[in-house]
Amino acid sequence: MEEHVLSAPAAGPGRKKPRAKKASEDTHSLLERADQLRRGLSQTIDGRHKSTLGQFMTPAPVARFMAAMFPPGSSAGECRLLDAGAGLGALTCAFLDRWRAGGFGFARVEATACEVDDRLRDHLAASLSQYADPARLAIDVRGGDFILDAAAVFTDGRARRTHTHAILNPPYRKLGAKSAHRLALRQAGIETVNLYTAFVALAVELMAPGGLVVAIIPRSFCNGTYHRPFREHLLARCALRAVHLFHSRSQAFSDDEVLQENVIVLLERGGAQGPVAVTTSTDDRFADLAAAEHPFERIVFPDDAQRFIHVPTSAQATELEQAAGVQSSLADIGVQVSTGPVVDFRLKEHLRAQPGPGSAPLLYPQHFAGRRVAWPGGGAKKPLAIEVNEATRRWLMPAGFYCVVRRLSSKEEKRRVVAHGVRPGDFPPGTGLLGFENHVNVFHIQRGGLPEALAHGLAAYLNTTAVDEAFRRFSGHTQVNAGDLKAMRYPARDVLEAFGRWLIAYPDATQEELDARFRDSCP
Repeated sequence: MEEHVLSAPAAGPGRKKPRAKKASEDTHSLLERADQLRRGLSQTIDGRHKSTLGQFMTPAPVARFMAAMFPPGSSAGECRLLDAGAGLGALTCAFLDRWRAGGFGFARVEATACEVDDRLRDHLAASLSQYADPARLAIDVRGGDFILDAAAVFTDGRARRTHTHAILNPPYRKLGAKSAHRLALRQAGIETVNLYTAFVALAVELMAPGGLVVAIIPRSFCNGTYHRPFREHLLARCALRAVHLFHSRSQAFSDDEVLQENVIVLLERGGAQGPVAVTTSTDDRFADLAAAEHPFERIVFPDDAQRFIHVPTSAQATELEQAAGVQSSLADIGVQVSTGPVVDFRLKEHLRAQPGPGSAPLLYPQHFAGRRVAWPGGGAKKPLAIEVNEATRRWLMPAGFYCVVRRLSSKEEKRRVVAHGVRPGDFPPGTGLLGFENHVNVFHIQRGGLPEALAHGLAAYLNTTAVDEAFRRFSGHTQVNAGDLKAMRYPARDVLEAFGRWLIAYPDATQEELDARFRDSCP
């Protein structure tokens, strides 16, 4: 972090020295100017370039909201601000605007803005130079690779945890398992799989005790096995003070057509965990802003080894939280859940367009419609069968009763969790094996079928409104992973089996009847 320093443009021949703005002037004018530049550049920067850098710049309303999340600060104190992945500087501008307008009491600010993209860095330096105030403000615009530079600080004995504030819109892109970034992070004691989690983890490490981090990041870190090390790293070092959730999947970065669901978090390095402030809005206009405060135990459940982060959107406890009968793990009821074992592109030579002698039915997500299996229908041009031979047998499962949940639901679907029962009668007589493709999750017992009532009971429970509501509290994307299903709580096995027998007797039960039966079964 000591190299690649690019100072803001200095006065020189033909260039007037920037005039320091007075606090009485419009404190949003420079931010609005940066926002206009953002909108213009967004149309000219190649999409592949954005994707390579994971680059989505912050709109002005979001930047102002993020700056407003920080507490006021001490009038005698000094602020050392970090903006990593600064882009055009909207976040630093919003922070400095609030400071100049009296929203912070700091006597002096040192702002460090890091940006790897040469196309943006000159614009960044020019924007921030407009805040020139040598007596009260020092601005350092840096190039270089933030991850490699910051990680090196923690591996060569030069660790300096001096920043008091960080405001971040980090880049979003997966990190290769053998990439230079993953290796550098691992050497710094950070295990993570995405640029955005790497930026946040490093910013936390650079914070002085009591340092505050505000970051807008994809909500995907809140759940899933891949992000568990990052959640553990974060929660071990920080108190989670506040979370803001956008209800709309597309409006926080609408200019860039980003459909990832985003949250804004406020973290305090080394803070004692207390209640968490949760705010919500439909989009970046914040016109319908709603606020509530929740005990931390409603955000991260005390008995959850996965450390999922839940975001309640209501002060009331969810129906599952209130259901005393929903306390069992899958291990308690003797059931496992796995991703479908057939990865089609790896077994391509063994797939068959139509079923025939020596083959087994191959089930893709499109073969599940409503609560029944639609095989060999489905409409999509996917193979319907897989050969049974020595190369494929290990990936197949014996015909029987199963509960299946699709891994991906479309944005338009009302439900995130959609479960289906699989029955031997769904297939031709004599079918001995089934292939479950990788885009479905399968509930099974030791890679074999379930008792009929239990398979239907699991499907009935997973299709309740209560489960869908609870799932949305920790999952912000349309993917349902086996790890998510494993982390959930379930009714006891005998309750599920009774639920299943009821569904067998009433296969066309409505959603309202299903929900009512669940409430009767699990008060």
